Amino acid sequence: MKLNPAPLAALALCSALGPALAADARLDKQAEQGRHLVNTAGCHDCHTPLKMGANGPEPDMSRMLSGHPQALQMPPAPTLPPGPWLVTVAATNTAWNGPWGTSFTANLTPDAETGLGRWSAKDFVATIRSGRHLGRGRAILPPMPVPAYNNFSDAELEAIFAYLRQVPAVSNRVPEPLPSAR
Repeated sequence: MKLNPAPLAALALCSALGPALAADARLDKQAEQGRHLVNTAGCHDCHTPLKMGANGPEPDMSRMLSGHPQALQMPPAPTLPPGPWLVTVAATNTAWNGPWGTSFTANLTPDAETGLGRWSAKDFVATIRSGRHLGRGRAILPPMPVPAYNNFSDAELEAIFAYLRQVPAVSNRVPEPLPSAR
């Protein structure tokens, strides 16, 4: 009786690939949790530019999570009269001005030059935990809700980062914050 080597080869291949396939499945599950957290935590509200749609402003998903559009040069923010108003916001919802100056929402896509492409999960977690760029640079400015996001566990932040690594990369260089003119 002649043995067919194909089933043995398939078994050997499955045994060799098993850990890698398990890691891919874990990453997919982790990224799916991250997608859920990104959607429920409101990340799109500021990091995905708004465009005018048939029923008013709507997220421009062709620029999903890419932050303030680099081509949109903002004029000086209007001066607010004394009173209860505190901030002004661009129509894209990606530029905010207040007592801290003008902040622009970051590119969260995996673009290596303009987004999070060169970041590690550790960098991402450190940024949220410290409220500083890469955990050691300039302060993360309003409206980013760093105090609220510090309620995420490290595992949840790592899941968010895993999802952000899988969204389409968008080359979009966001301007640096501007100091307050007040």
